[in-house]
Amino acid sequence: MIVDSHAPSVLARSADMLAKTTTIAAPATPPGRGGIGVIRISGSKTRRIAREILGHLPPPRRAVHKNFRDASGSPIDAGLALFFPAPHSFTGEDVLELHGHGGPVVMDLLLRRVIRLGAEPAKPGEFSQRAFLNGKIDLLQAEAIADLIDSVSEQAARGAQRSLEGQFSRVIHALLERLAALRAYIEAAIDFPDEDIDFLSEGDTGNRLAAITRDLDAIFDAARQGSLLREGIRVAIAGRPNVGKSSLLNVLAGRDTAIVTDIPGTTRDVLREHIRIDGHPFHLFDTAGIRQAPDRIERHGIRRAFDAMQDADILLLVIDENALQPQDHEILARFRSRPDPADRPPQPPFQQEIPKPRPRGAGLGVGEGNTREGSGPGARDDDRQPGSLESHIENGDEQAFASSSPITLIIQNKIDLTHLSPEILATDLGPQVRLSAKTGAGISLLRQQLKVQIQTRQTTEGVFLARRRHLNALERARSALDSARQQLTADAPELLAEDLRRIQQALGEITGQYTTEDLLDRIFSDFCIGK
Repeated sequence: MIVDSHAPSVLARSADMLAKTTTIAAPATPPGRGGIGVIRISGSKTRRIAREILGHLPPPRRAVHKNFRDASGSPIDAGLALFFPAPHSFTGEDVLELHGHGGPVVMDLLLRRVIRLGAEPAKPGEFSQRAFLNGKIDLLQAEAIADLIDSVSEQAARGAQRSLEGQFSRVIHALLERLAALRAYIEAAIDFPDEDIDFLSEGDTGNRLAAITRDLDAIFDAARQGSLLREGIRVAIAGRPNVGKSSLLNVLAGRDTAIVTDIPGTTRDVLREHIRIDGHPFHLFDTAGIRQAPDRIERHGIRRAFDAMQDADILLLVIDENALQPQDHEILARFRSRPDPADRPPQPPFQQEIPKPRPRGAGLGVGEGNTREGSGPGARDDDRQPGSLESHIENGDEQAFASSSPITLIIQNKIDLTHLSPEILATDLGPQVRLSAKTGAGISLLRQQLKVQIQTRQTTEGVFLARRRHLNALERARSALDSARQQLTADAPELLAEDLRRIQQALGEITGQYTTEDLLDRIFSDFCIGK
């Protein structure tokens, strides 16, 4: 673990914690029957517990076969014992692992014996939390342990392993070191004006800020790809009323989530479903039909539809005719004003400039509420017709649409009525999938195309897994960096130095250099018992 020289708070208490902490124990293998069951023990009483159960302390880092004895000396089980003395262990404390048979009764007897000898049952993630607090791993690596265990695809597992190996941490720490050097240079110019340090001289500060910007954008781009591996792909199903959007949601989800009628405007809210395609998680959002809405309730639903489309990674534009109608083109125009990052040729990360990905709005998102309510111009109810795209832009959302760039798939539905065969067509607007949501014809082609699109966007090699909190911190760092460039132009070194501090703070939160007890509790509470 790389620790910044200014690292405060939680890490500064690690040595104190090592001296005062209790000894914990828990099964490190899943409950139930199994060939092997492992009890893990960590803390200051580990050596005494080992002597009581095994008869003597095993040699460090060597597997020895021993009987595991109860208080009377009778064997509970027999198996391998491994002792890892502090600080050369996973937690940084004395650690003992007892590898026995995986029967629930045997495991329970052995765990109760360990607890009677002074250990306490470990809380979820407590072993990893101690490893973090004792400086053995950083917060990114701790989270990667849980992500590796929870991974549902090969790409996600490999991405989690890269984070566990420290790939994500290394690029963050390298950027922090450059920020610290630049901040020291700026503060020297402020504190020692007589030394004639001109932080504007020869454009050095500007060049260094530009290089940091390029690398921060590249890190964000890589983290964004990594978040798709972990969090899943957001797919918005959009289009005019009665083109079969809700039917498409139902057939993809495998159940009747949405009400399907021939009455326009039936769907008035955003409905969500979660599916997996070959292990890849997808979050589907069925949206209200885009039209000139006759009443306020439907208009509000259309605003929510735009929020969902803005936040989408993939947009499924559903049509029910061979050709797109004018309103279909109007919807697409708002999402194709800039080329999608996935259409660019690949660039080596952290070396070449990578344009910023589209900003994510505060609208519908995985893990959030169903809608964005009551804030911003998009939440107004007045006498305009916000069901039209023109009025949506008039309400202040032009920038949101101009900056959006999801992958777009054209879904030509109702081929059971037009007597066409299911197929995938190449068009100027992107792939077009012909299908029937009613009969299911062509649905396998859509699933295949969704998988192709995620594989196109996710280049497995070199991508590390990232969480939403990492992206949020990177967004704050980018915002502070934008401000820093403005302060440089305004010749305001004090404000520039403060913006650099804010960037350091945001990036330090990712690795746990700056953190809070509440954040740690939230992160580690999601871990397994025994990790």
